[in-house]
Amino acid sequence: MIIDTHIHLDDVRYEDDLDAVLQRAKEGGVERYIIPGADLATLERAVSLAEQYESIYFAVGVHPYDKDAYDEAMLIKYIDHPKCVAVGECGLDYFRLEGSPEEIAEEKRLQKEVFEAQISLAKAYKKPLIVHIRDASHDARVILEETDAGEVGGVLHCFNADEELLVLSEHNFYYGIGGVLTFKNAKKLVNVLPKIPQEKLIIETDGPYLTPHPHRGERNEPFFTTLVRDKMADILDLSEAFIEHLTTKNAQKLFNIS
Repeated sequence: MIIDTHIHLDDVRYEDDLDAVLQRAKEGGVERYIIPGADLATLERAVSLAEQYESIYFAVGVHPYDKDAYDEAMLIKYIDHPKCVAVGECGLDYFRLEGSPEEIAEEKRLQKEVFEAQISLAKAYKKPLIVHIRDASHDARVILEETDAGEVGGVLHCFNADEELLVLSEHNFYYGIGGVLTFKNAKKLVNVLPKIPQEKLIIETDGPYLTPHPHRGERNEPFFTTLVRDKMADILDLSEAFIEHLTTKNAQKLFNIS
């Protein structure tokens, strides 16, 4: 089977046809789903879905763009739920930084503060991390190393192909590979993929975002993990069946799911 380790099934874009989405995925061999905790406004829906569907798990966390809404009590409320498998997606995102140098410095400081708080939470409750890093590789790597986040490990969601982050494989971190791998402009990720230890590779969609080729422009959904699997197999010169088994085994180990 395939495990979609990062799929926002709590997004409003799946509300009208979720059962059909899951049925299509199942027909493609996708049998487990993890909803990352990105927005506290949809956390209760994620929990509800996990309780309703045996195949769905969730994480608790706050995306760096939503750092101002960080509420540790809300995360703790659900972190011991039997279907909660991780903390995140948390991390650093400097892509949209704007303003004066002082304002940018303050934004970075606040993002780091909320990121470190979630790392502490993950360590306290022994949950792996789902880490979002965009245009912030160095700062994120330093934080993960200096906070001993490797105690719980985690996944670098939508791995950005920055080779500086490959060292984190030695600190119990995995690399989430999604539809970007199929993009025509993904040469950097294509070149870096063989350098990632195979035992640290997992598959994701990040649906409804980042839909793989040839479906770009459409809503992404878990069935499209099959396209990621196929592209990964092609690049690494391995069978699709091997990639499926490998990434599933890796995800099961990281998130402690069957």
